[in-house]
Order: sequence, then structure tokens, then C-alpha cells
Amino acid sequence: MAKGKRGPTPPRGAPGGQPNMQALLKQAQAMQAQMAEAQEQLASTSLTGTAGGGLVTVTVSGAGEVLGVKIDPKAVDADDVETLEDLLLAAIRDGQTQAHELGEQAMGPVAGGASGLLGGL
Repeated sequence: MAKGKRGPTPPRGAPGGQPNMQALLKQAQAMQAQMAEAQEQLASTSLTGTAGGGLVTVTVSGAGEVLGVKIDPKAVDADDVETLEDLLLAAIRDGQTQAHELGEQAMGPVAGGASGLLGGL
């Protein structure tokens, strides 16, 4: 090849060339809209965490926020507050785990699309 000459420039969007920025922007905007919709659905979903065979029940939003707590009177023992505390903590963790799993399910397809967004860069 002659000095100062370069090989042919690949067309835009071709392998080894620059990605089509408009297409990337459109894809990113679509993913952002899907993500917002999934987050709204999660926020409006309620899940129930339980412990002690239902003695303690906690309602949690899909985002993991504790919305309510119900304690069966049988779980209340003035001489054993520690057990009630443990049951409450276990119910909260159960609800939050469910919320986390639901979030992964809802966001998984959206987040999975991000890997193709930059063409594997």
C-alpha cells in the first residue's frame, strides 16, 4: 500500500466499524422505558413474608419496603420477647427476599438486553 494511504473504510455499523449511534440511542431509550415500567409494577406489588408458621406476617412492596406487620397474639410472651423479635426479623427477611427475587425476574429481561446494547464492547 502506498505511503499515507489507508485501506477501505468499513461502512458505519459494519463489523469493526463504528456502531450506529442513532440505533444505540433508540435501543437505550426503549430499555429505559421498559425498566421504568418494570419498576412501577414492582412498586405496586405486595408480597407476604411469614415466620413461625404464620405467627408473624409482614407485607412488603415489590421494592422491598415493609408495608405492614401482623403478629398473632400467641406469639406474644412477655417473658420471651427475643423469640418474637427473631420471628419478626425472619418474616421481614422472607418478604424482602421474595421482593428481591421478583425484582430479578422483572428486570432480568430488560437488563439482559443491555449486553447487546454496545455490541459486546
